[in-house]
Amino acid sequence: MNKDVIIGIDAGTSVLKAVAFSLDGKELANTSTPNIYSISDNGKATQSPNETWKKCVKIISDLCLKLPSLDSRTLIVSITGQGDGTWLVDKDGEPTCDAWLWMDSRSAKIAKDLSFLPTEEARFNATGTGMFAGQQGSQLNYIESTSPDILNKSITAFHCKDYLYMKMTGVRATDPSEACMSFGNFRTRHYDDEVIKNIGLQKRRSLLPKIIDGSKVTYPLSDNAAKIIGLKAGTPISLAYLDGLCSFLGSGGYDPIKKVGNTVIGTTGVHMKSSSVSEVSLDLDSKSGYTLVLPIPEQILQLQTNMSGSLNIDWLSSVALDLFKEFDIKITSEDIITRIDQWLQSTKPGKILYHPYISDAGERGPFIDNFARASIIGLTSSHRFPDIVRAVIEGLCMASRDCYLAMGEIPSEIRLAGGATKSKVLRKIFSSALKTTIRTSNSKEPGATGAAMIGAMAIGVYQDWEKCISEWVTPLLGEVEEYDSDLAKIYDQLFENYLNSRKNMQPLWPKLLIDNNIN
Repeated sequence: MNKDVIIGIDAGTSVLKAVAFSLDGKELANTSTPNIYSISDNGKATQSPNETWKKCVKIISDLCLKLPSLDSRTLIVSITGQGDGTWLVDKDGEPTCDAWLWMDSRSAKIAKDLSFLPTEEARFNATGTGMFAGQQGSQLNYIESTSPDILNKSITAFHCKDYLYMKMTGVRATDPSEACMSFGNFRTRHYDDEVIKNIGLQKRRSLLPKIIDGSKVTYPLSDNAAKIIGLKAGTPISLAYLDGLCSFLGSGGYDPIKKVGNTVIGTTGVHMKSSSVSEVSLDLDSKSGYTLVLPIPEQILQLQTNMSGSLNIDWLSSVALDLFKEFDIKITSEDIITRIDQWLQSTKPGKILYHPYISDAGERGPFIDNFARASIIGLTSSHRFPDIVRAVIEGLCMASRDCYLAMGEIPSEIRLAGGATKSKVLRKIFSSALKTTIRTSNSKEPGATGAAMIGAMAIGVYQDWEKCISEWVTPLLGEVEEYDSDLAKIYDQLFENYLNSRKNMQPLWPKLLIDNNIN
């Protein structure tokens, strides 16, 4: 039987997905299952590695049930997953503790202390990536200071996808994007011993796994894993790059012909654009964002991510749902979401200002402040719930503009992905706030798509990225949408107020946190 299927796996924080593609990028079938994570008041955010592996087994097994003879048809499996965080295992590959997630903020103070070291500029210049609490470097330092016995028992420090890759192949490795943004140099695509020394982890250097490029190197599915998931032993497995980067590839963020941007509005807001290594300009003042090596020669991805994207909409929806529940009125979050376009059309732009820093972990882009908190400014007695909805949407677009400007000029075209971008009115607000044209990506699962594309390159289905992108990505891009110049003028003023008011609010954030802890 011909091997005509590529499987892309995207192990997200809350959902794991497996998608089967034809060799030219057509989706054949997909499966998904929710994953569980735990959050505590002290900033703890963890997940069970063993349970995550079981979920991974389930989605692949379910995919085998959907597609006849999938075991014989699969050419390669490629894995991506949530970035940052710390997944520690012992010599037998067993977890030594629950996985620390990217949203875990227990190491916030350590991250802040590290960012004030005299060596911080050199570290940032090498990694191109800001120091924050969800990063593996700050988390390992925290574990070292509080529970060194855990590190003493650990042999390898993984990220989520790396752990799953080990479970499938027995190989302990990470990809260039994760390795370089945490402990390396994006120019060399290798670990940097000075970076590791600068953050005080030279003693734990042995925890870092080898780096492999999944677009060039594969390892075979082990006999044991094959029996569990239902695929054939020896099937090539590719360790793709981290999920944000894969989503960038899968939703049209890289264009070989012209410079474009890419925004994914999911739980977080992710804003990206690529450039050559020589074109990278780092903001040495804010020292925020990510600089990630792409699986494309000499190409770098600059990324700014605000902690809360649609999480702000979820919060506002929860406020309404809780109120209805008090009166025994049955309303679902879907009922509220379907009304958003109507509310946006019935309200006036730029009347209320909202800072979308709703995450308990604060903000990480384009500035890093673990104390950052959301705020609504400009309310009067005439404002109603739809006005606040509009302010939240506009606040998200202001944050997007803020992120792009931190990376240089706003691209003349931005490709949008994520559930929130299905709203036509939201897209108009976004394009006008950033004064750019937009195209939406109709890729249903851009993360899994990007992972599968890396797998396709690894196995030689394509010899160059331009051909791969033209078949897998370009057909799924929507028409070009122009921005509203009159609306753009309103948002220019709103953005100025957004920045000035944030500057004035920042000194209050830590005080609010201290007062809340006292009370």
